[in-house]
Amino acid sequence: MLINLHAQKGTQLVIALLGGICFGFLLQRGGVTRYEVFMGQLLLTDFTVFKIMLTAVITGMVGVHLLRSLGLAQLHPKPGSLGSSVVGGLIFGVGFAIVGYCPCTVAGAVGQGSWDALFGGVVGMHLGAGFLAASYPRLARGILRWGDFGELTLPQWLKVNPWVVVVPVAMVLIAVLVGIEKAGW
Repeated sequence: MLINLHAQKGTQLVIALLGGICFGFLLQRGGVTRYEVFMGQLLLTDFTVFKIMLTAVITGMVGVHLLRSLGLAQLHPKPGSLGSSVVGGLIFGVGFAIVGYCPCTVAGAVGQGSWDALFGGVVGMHLGAGFLAASYPRLARGILRWGDFGELTLPQWLKVNPWVVVVPVAMVLIAVLVGIEKAGW
């Protein structure tokens, strides 16, 4: 069923729009579209963002692999490298530190009327994308190729069933969430 959805681009767009609206609503309800919450995360005084992200990682990881195991979905990993991860992480981190939002939460913050998110976040994302587009040809010949690992996933690299990675990683992340809650963070 889900594999057949791949050919229906219009349906995909509607699902993505509705999913995005629901996601933004949940981010807003969770409080992570507020600048103060993000600053608290950066100052290590409020772990709301971290807890939401870990919950999303666990849910997504288990959900994707469950759908895959049931034959309802396929993975299509994009080629990657250590260099592209470092460059992407630096661009993301600098933007996060300057503006106090990540791309998802900046969209939610704009939706709730935060002017700083609109002018700092949206403009910043466009400037960052423009910088990357302008410098991409040069970066692609250099640092982005460093540590190329292609379309390889961690279970493929380890030559194990994906659940051998998914289950322990999910358990560790759940333990981290429980620890954060017990610590009162």
